[in-house]
Amino acid sequence: MRSRTDALERLAPLWEEPAASPRWVIWHRGGAESLVFDREFNMPLDVELDVDEATLGEVIRRIRAAGAPETDAYPGCPCG
Repeated sequence: MRSRTDALERLAPLWEEPAASPRWVIWHRGGAESLVFDREFNMPLDVELDVDEATLGEVIRRIRAAGAPETDAYPGCPCG
């Protein structure tokens, strides 16, 4: 079983300074649900499958502190 520290280290690129326009966006999907959206792959990042709720909250806190944009609207491109 992975420790919280291992998960945070593995996900550290999410809150590093972007080289160009931000790849990562905090997407608020109604209610209290927030996801990390990957603009490069045009999909939500599956961090919530690998980590517990407390770690996901810490990931989102660190991304927010790094200045990632936040939106209630879909942050990706239309599919198709």
